[in-house]
Amino acid sequence: METKEILKKVRKIEIKTRRLSDHIFSGEYHTSFKGRGMTFSEVRQYQYGDDVRAIDWNVTARYNEPYVKVFEEERELTMMLMVDCSGSESFGSKNQFKNEIVTEIAATLAFSSTQNNDKVGLILFSDEIELFIPPKKGKSHVLRIIRELIEFKPKSKKTNLAQALKFLSSVMKKKAIVFLISDFMIKEYEQTLKIASKKHDLTGIRVFDKREESIPNLGMVNMLDAETGESFLVDTSSKSVRMNYEKYYKENVKYFTEIFSKCGAGTVSTRVDESYVTKLLGYFKARN
Repeated sequence: METKEILKKVRKIEIKTRRLSDHIFSGEYHTSFKGRGMTFSEVRQYQYGDDVRAIDWNVTARYNEPYVKVFEEERELTMMLMVDCSGSESFGSKNQFKNEIVTEIAATLAFSSTQNNDKVGLILFSDEIELFIPPKKGKSHVLRIIRELIEFKPKSKKTNLAQALKFLSSVMKKKAIVFLISDFMIKEYEQTLKIASKKHDLTGIRVFDKREESIPNLGMVNMLDAETGESFLVDTSSKSVRMNYEKYYKENVKYFTEIFSKCGAGTVSTRVDESYVTKLLGYFKARN
């Protein structure tokens, strides 16, 4: 992709997702994710209804009238976007691929964090850590993240969620708001998720395509595994083949919802042809 085309794509995503974050998400995000605690702001004269426990007795004695201490939420937070860039994310049967929706979701969340003056970072992963951008503030930093989401070419097409979560725990020593965005068509990540969710406020966002849920009866079909590159003939007219695939798919979805819930982490599932805006807003409001 040429630089001009990349910049055009970045600009298009910025316009769409920034509008969403400015007018819809920033307030919900702010109330959904709390700061580290309360910090002293100022003293002011006592007003009817103020908590008497907040009276600053030193200032009160100096001015011979009651003054209270005012505290505010210590707001600054860090958001970490963990994005699956493996081969299966390049699938799409409608107007958009999964990785395009993933980019939009990540951009919307990133702009929501900057609206609240929070830092945001990025981890792109396959079965290895493909890219790590440490958390920083500012619009130019968010635009860099969007650009990487659009143009980055991973070395591997496979997936290893456990490895990605292990890396998160090693680089993020302080609590962060973590959004893990993937299709979650894999298991074996319970232990690392358990460790990561104890330290961080973690949410899994599952992005999927309707065509992934089941295989239609199309006779003999040549299929490609996007993560291994293997090509093989599948008899889709076989009922057992279709049932086994559906079982495999449902088991992965069940593992995702049950393990995240067990570890105290949140979940959002959105199909590429559905409104991720509605899904995220519903999730934020439920948290509140």
